Amino acid sequence: MREIEEILRYFPNPIYVLLKNTLIQDRNLQRNLQEIRIRVERPILLKTRQADVIIDYQISTNEILQILEKLCENSIYAYKNQICQGFLTVRGGHRVGITGTAVTEGNNILNVKYVTSLNFRIAREILNCSKNLLKDIIRIEDNSIYNTLLVSPPGKGKTTMLRDIIRNISNGIQGIPFKGMTCGVVDERGEIAAMYKGIPQNDIGMRTDVIENISKAKGMKMLIRSMAPEVIACDEIGSKEDIQAIRRSYDSGN
Repeated sequence: MREIEEILRYFPNPIYVLLKNTLIQDRNLQRNLQEIRIRVERPILLKTRQADVIIDYQISTNEILQILEKLCENSIYAYKNQICQGFLTVRGGHRVGITGTAVTEGNNILNVKYVTSLNFRIAREILNCSKNLLKDIIRIEDNSIYNTLLVSPPGKGKTTMLRDIIRNISNGIQGIPFKGMTCGVVDERGEIAAMYKGIPQNDIGMRTDVIENISKAKGMKMLIRSMAPEVIACDEIGSKEDIQAIRRSYDSGN
C-alpha cells in the first residue's frame, strides 16, 4: 500500500478517501493495481493486468488542475519542460502521463493547456527478479558481461527486469562471485532510474551513473566521454539512430 499512498496524496480529499476505501476493501486490487486513469467528466479507471475497475465519480476540470498543481508543487511553470514531454516523474519513481491541448511552434511543443487526462503509473520494484537470467548475461571467467538484448511484448516487465540486472551488475554478486562494474544508464524516458530532483527513486546500484531526458544517441556519447562506463544500459531501442549509437559505443571499447 506504500506505493499507492505515495500517489493518492496528490488527489483532492474526496477522491483520496474514495480511492483509499475502494483499495482497502479489495486487497487483490490493491496488490495488482498498475494505473489510475482520470479523465475530465469521465469515471475513474483503476487498471490491473487482468481488468479495469470503474469508479463512478465524474472528475471536474478544476479537480484535474488541483492535482496537476500538487504534482508540480504549486509551480506548473517550473515543470513546463516535463509537461511538454507528456509526463512527470514524482517521488517514489511513479510516472504521471499528461494529455491535453498542445501549443506548438513548428515541430516543438511549447506548452500543454486544457489538461484533460492524467495517467498515474504505479512503480513497483521487484528485487532479484533477474536472478535466473543473470547466468546468461554474466561472464564469470573475466568478470564481464555479454552484449544483451531483452525482447518481449509490451507490459511484460522488460524495464523491471533491466533495472534489476543493472542493480546486480553495479553492486556485484558475492555468491558467484562477480565484482561490480561501472554502469552508465541513458534514461531517455525516465522509466529506469525514475529520477526525482536528481535522485534515483529506484535502486540501480552503487556504481551506476544516470543521464536522463536526453536521446540515447547523445546520452551514450556523453557517458563514454565523461564517465568511462564498463556497461551501458538503455531502454526502448527502436530507431536507426539508437542502433548506430550502440554500434559507436561498442567500437569505443566499452
